[in-house]
Amino acid sequence: MPPVSETAEWELPRLRSSFQLHEDIKEEDLAEFFDVKFYPYNPPGAPPVFAATSKKHVVVVRLVQTTDKDQNPCQIIQMIRDDDKTANNYTCCWSKDPDTERPWLCVAGKDAKVKVYDVKEGKLVKTLVGHGGDISDLATSPACPTLIASASDDTTIKLWSLAKAHDKQPCICILGGEGHQYNLLSVAFHNNGRYVLSAGHDQIINLWALPEFPKEHLNVPIVLHYPHFSSSEVHNNLVDCVAFYGDLILSRACHEDTIVLWRIEGFSSADPIPGPLDAPTPTDMAKQTRSYFNPIPTKSRPAMFTRLAQFHTPDCSVQFYMRFRMFHAEGKHAILAFANAKSKTMFWDFSRFAAYREFMEELEEAQQQQQAAAGSGAAAVPPVAVQKPSWLLVKRAKKTAAAHHDTATSLRLAAADKESMVSASPDPEGGGSSSVPATLGNYNQDTLNNWKEMYDLSNPIGLIRPHKVLQVDGSFVGRQVGWSPGGEWCVVVGNRNRALIYQRGAREKGAATPLG
Repeated sequence: MPPVSETAEWELPRLRSSFQLHEDIKEEDLAEFFDVKFYPYNPPGAPPVFAATSKKHVVVVRLVQTTDKDQNPCQIIQMIRDDDKTANNYTCCWSKDPDTERPWLCVAGKDAKVKVYDVKEGKLVKTLVGHGGDISDLATSPACPTLIASASDDTTIKLWSLAKAHDKQPCICILGGEGHQYNLLSVAFHNNGRYVLSAGHDQIINLWALPEFPKEHLNVPIVLHYPHFSSSEVHNNLVDCVAFYGDLILSRACHEDTIVLWRIEGFSSADPIPGPLDAPTPTDMAKQTRSYFNPIPTKSRPAMFTRLAQFHTPDCSVQFYMRFRMFHAEGKHAILAFANAKSKTMFWDFSRFAAYREFMEELEEAQQQQQAAAGSGAAAVPPVAVQKPSWLLVKRAKKTAAAHHDTATSLRLAAADKESMVSASPDPEGGGSSSVPATLGNYNQDTLNNWKEMYDLSNPIGLIRPHKVLQVDGSFVGRQVGWSPGGEWCVVVGNRNRALIYQRGAREKGAATPLG
């Protein structure tokens, strides 16, 4: 598939198709797709492949680029059935055979086992046993395709090596001890493979620094008793999704209707990796946050973590186990996606935050020049007036992109530097800072307020509305989002074994038609 064009980078996904898996579903016990993951190891340009995990089945699908609305972009290339009577699978992750590089898929759930399948053959390769409770999440290290992490109800994260040298003892590390108190729901690797996030029912989010693992056989796993950062203050309820965004963190908790973007003060993946003995111990049990990276807050760094933004995700009802996914690749727009309990999928394009900030500064500068010219008696500078704000943001952002290669850096600057926004005075209703005058550049207050609610990051506790919302027919509860490696496709899976296929960067001939 050709890369997404510069213009298409500014396009947010649109619904292309959907499908349902009907096999073995009884009306009184409807199954769900709980997880979806794209295969990350295909060469550039190859059609993307994803796996969607249901109770007894994993369906593996190839997506084909087409501009014909009547052509189904989904090609089912494998269906794996788990015949274990106790199986009820929730999660999956990809790996590959260390010798042949054939694609492997790891699947886990209620039976506390990680089952590794050869996808081409559809056959079980090996089973990893060791957890004492349900496995709620799996993740593959971006730095090593044979290293996977599993998060379990037994309150531990286990790191498994699929390398042949570790066949006799595949569990090479256990993250446990004093880390978590209740069932875990989410685990995620940093891009460098040396840091792991974990979260769950105890509302605690932990960051663990991993040691270098030996390549030869281990008789017993390495055990880490304490995380290097731990906090129960970010959220007030069980945390069912956590992920890295560069060195920043995204997390979501049940009943809060927000996804929070935040940073651990003092943490940088460019610094030396701390060792297990560097992790702070819970000497003060009343302390809700402890950190190796900023153990003693100072005037210059007064907190152990800092909230940067909150993304509004309404209508999640009482549901939990609803997970977002961020697409983030070098040279491309970072896009956050999440599906709620009311059939809606929401998208945020992080590049638009920096574009908005620069554009508002330019509008203010143009207005100041106009006012100065009018005051001096010179001919007034014509006010800025553009009828299509979306194109305006695109145009301005082209210049912004050259100055902001790292969107995470742009976000930190935008969140921290309130002085750069126009008259950032408090909003008496608590909805965020009022960063624009009543009129600016011939835009009325409604337009300015609408932009502010979607693009203004100056208030870290304000709620950022989605940049695009798509709704499907029927009652759909989103469980997980998956992004293709190039960002051209976004797949959302959920209840009733339904998958929604969204596409970016290619226009089909006519409207999309659901597949049934």
